[in-house]
Amino acid sequence: MSLFISLVNWLVQHWWVLLLLGVVAAALAGGWLYQRAQRAKWEQVRAQGLRYALGQLDALHHQQFEQAVRDLIHRDGCTDAVRVGGRGDLGADVKASDPFGRRWVIQCKHRRAGLAGSAVGTPDLQVLNGTARPVHGADLVVMVTNGRISQPGRDFAKQQRLHLVDRQMLGVWAAGSCPLWELLRAVPPPRRSTPLS
Repeated sequence: MSLFISLVNWLVQHWWVLLLLGVVAAALAGGWLYQRAQRAKWEQVRAQGLRYALGQLDALHHQQFEQAVRDLIHRDGCTDAVRVGGRGDLGADVKASDPFGRRWVIQCKHRRAGLAGSAVGTPDLQVLNGTARPVHGADLVVMVTNGRISQPGRDFAKQQRLHLVDRQMLGVWAAGSCPLWELLRAVPPPRRSTPLS
């Protein structure tokens, strides 16, 4: 107790030490906040400039491909985009909300051999269709592949209002020419008005 009283008395006599500590603490907090803001700005710039070539996407592991798709949809303005793929994902590898309030559920099918790999078929699309809207609440249900999609799969997708991003469309989207919703046909209308709408 007497040590505490001695310390208080010393600080009262040397008040400038407290002032100096306050200035140092404020400078450190300001520096931390500045760095945090700079990191956020850099992340925004990096996301806006994100581009992939098809060869880069082909070389990825399937989990990295899912992450790349998450990064691309995030680049488009879906700031809450999250990769959820893996065992038990119930047909959703990436989920996001776009600036217009629409909920996206994306299933990714990576083919190491690209177009030469097996085609994404009706069974994959049936799983996605069976869970995307009732389980995940999707407004837009999307299958993304760096390969090809079988004709029966395309027919099924059209009947069920599923959106397909095959290798050709993926190449355009990954090159960064425009957001995915501008490349897809028959996209649902915005749920809410935004400065973009």
